[in-house]
Amino acid sequence: MSGWLPEGFVAPGRVDVGEAHHLRPIRESDVELDYPAVMGSRDRLWSIYGSAWGWPPASMTLEADREDLRYHEEEAAAGSSFNYALFDHAETTLFGCCYIDPPEPDDEPGGASTSPLPAGTDAVISWWTVDELVGTDLANLLDATVPAWITQDWPFRQPYFGVV
Repeated sequence: MSGWLPEGFVAPGRVDVGEAHHLRPIRESDVELDYPAVMGSRDRLWSIYGSAWGWPPASMTLEADREDLRYHEEEAAAGSSFNYALFDHAETTLFGCCYIDPPEPDDEPGGASTSPLPAGTDAVISWWTVDELVGTDLANLLDATVPAWITQDWPFRQPYFGVV
């Protein structure tokens, strides 16, 4: 992604979310914690991400999730996109995820932008928690932490917070 991130930028490895939780890059090996979190909140996640990403499909298997996490791990290594998982400090439970993606390129090179994003958007940030956390102190803390973290530790000038 030429121009998306400055040359030499190193994505943060971890950010604390309060005193008992943190975000860190998701790995393929997290599948045993990710799969129940995703599928346990599947209907709500589909209402958020389904039309944009076709995710999570009702038929997603553990192996399909493992492949998805492997892909996210490879994207992060390449610096093309980032997926952070929300864990307790012992990493016994996955409570949600945060996605940091480049804006989609215009559909019409040299023409008018067809993107629904505001002009100048340089990253698209979204996050979710499992159903049981919606409206809780931890969800509210994540809602406050993510924008502050993006502003402080990432090189974006005009991030868009939401799903496109």
